Amino acid sequence: MTATSEQAAMPHPRPGHEVMKTSRLAAIQPSRLSITRALMNKMIRERWDISCALFDVDANAEGTVVYSIKTPGQDFSFIGFSRPPSSTARTGRIIGQAWDMMGALIEGAATEADIETARREIPKLYMGRATPSTLIWCRSNRSMRVFNQTLEALAEGRQPEVADLAKVCYLMRNTGLDGNGTFGTRSFPSLGAGHALGGVLQAQLLTAYLMREFSCDLVEHLAARRSEKAVKLDPELRRYIGVGNGSALGLIFFVHKHPRLIGALLSARETAIAKARGLKLAAGDEPVSRLIGLLRQAIVFRRQDQMVYETFTSSAEIADDLEQVVAALEEFQANGTVNGRAADRPLDILACEFDGDLSPEAYETFLSLMIELVPEEADRLLEAVSGADEFNIAPAETVEDISRLLREEYQWALDTDMSGPEAYKYVWYKSETAEEPRRGAREEVPDALDLGFDACGDIQALAVDLGKTEGSLTIARFLLKHPEHRYLIARIQSLRGHGYHTPIANINAEQFVPIDLVRLMNVGIHGIDKTRDFLSRNLRGVLYHGAPTPDDLRAGYTGTWYYPAEPVL
Repeated sequence: MTATSEQAAMPHPRPGHEVMKTSRLAAIQPSRLSITRALMNKMIRERWDISCALFDVDANAEGTVVYSIKTPGQDFSFIGFSRPPSSTARTGRIIGQAWDMMGALIEGAATEADIETARREIPKLYMGRATPSTLIWCRSNRSMRVFNQTLEALAEGRQPEVADLAKVCYLMRNTGLDGNGTFGTRSFPSLGAGHALGGVLQAQLLTAYLMREFSCDLVEHLAARRSEKAVKLDPELRRYIGVGNGSALGLIFFVHKHPRLIGALLSARETAIAKARGLKLAAGDEPVSRLIGLLRQAIVFRRQDQMVYETFTSSAEIADDLEQVVAALEEFQANGTVNGRAADRPLDILACEFDGDLSPEAYETFLSLMIELVPEEADRLLEAVSGADEFNIAPAETVEDISRLLREEYQWALDTDMSGPEAYKYVWYKSETAEEPRRGAREEVPDALDLGFDACGDIQALAVDLGKTEGSLTIARFLLKHPEHRYLIARIQSLRGHGYHTPIANINAEQFVPIDLVRLMNVGIHGIDKTRDFLSRNLRGVLYHGAPTPDDLRAGYTGTWYYPAEPVL
């Protein structure tokens, strides 16, 4: 398109049939609307007071810690139980028997009864029972090599090497954040919008932040117990250290089970991007300088990234692509032109021009950083997000109404070839031994109950039965004859008109890449950095990389914490 036609109308959010391709979802990058960043912005804005109320840990790392979290309207406590690493039972899996830390996030100040109940019940996991005020049970393990390197350095009176820390960027790794009724924890819908942690996934991700603080406090504490000349972590290093995270295929079930939530989050992001693209700007405007600065920060972050990406786009390539965006913005900032032509909505023009020319991750980084130019609008969009799980039947609609809805919104599913053996090559099931979701070849697990959402097959089966029925028949009467379609009809009726709820994919087919939807959750929604693929099933990355510390929050932190540069000590 020409610059003139691009400026003729305000840009609209990208259509669902484009965004919901799994390769596109996999490329979405952290933004202001990712929950980690949104929660941290809230903590900074409200100056949450997080302090250590108890740190009773011996030189072997055995003991109890309690952190106090004070928000403007509500107090919480984090109770943690530290253990020395086990050489045999230590694992990140739910079937494990020992972790380096287990803990609980509870409402209110922790009492002795709370501590003792958590100490007794958490190790039981499925056999245990949380108290009514408990929001999260959690587990974490050390990154042994980096933790020990850091411990040795601090005990010797020196800072650890940045180059060593940069290889993983964390001291401990999250191995479980369980809530919303699991183990008897409080359900999130019961919290309500007025609750300090009532926002999407906020209780889990506050707990992850406290894991990071515990890991830094623990390494400093153990160093001090080991040596009188021990020093604390330099504040710059302490910010740079995040908390590790590992995720696997269970997140695919989350995406399909919570389509309203996924749709609302993606809709908020796409709407914010469209608002930013529509900004009328002129040469020398501050928002352009702001965006250039953010992109340069992201470029440095990518240039310094030491992670090895076996299947994902390398950080070096992403940095190279972002340099192109910066060059284009610098032209506009100097001359008010894009490719030599005057423009008053340059971001929309550049978003159109770079789509398809940059690596998907670089392009989505550009779009994500645009959102920082409309912060108030973006924050309002996120506050309005809700994701009720219930689907309701509209019984008075007719068979013809539903047939038309399928053609209008699910043509991609109707067009997918489900006739050959490749369409159902894989089955989704839960491992009896590992208690984890798995995907396996159907012939290898022929008796497995398929737990996946067969969007294409189910929609095509529904279409066949609808086609055999008189169009004027009500859905209520149709379901009396075909009750097996009740869930699907309730789902498509309830999601009508919302374009970002269901990934465009047959998840049972060989060409489906499972890690794509895990990346959507981890990177785009949770806000995890430096995510690496392992066997196209697991994703490992870093939460709160560069985030302000509790001391920073109390002091009134200002600055941009994400995309941190390596500290220069």
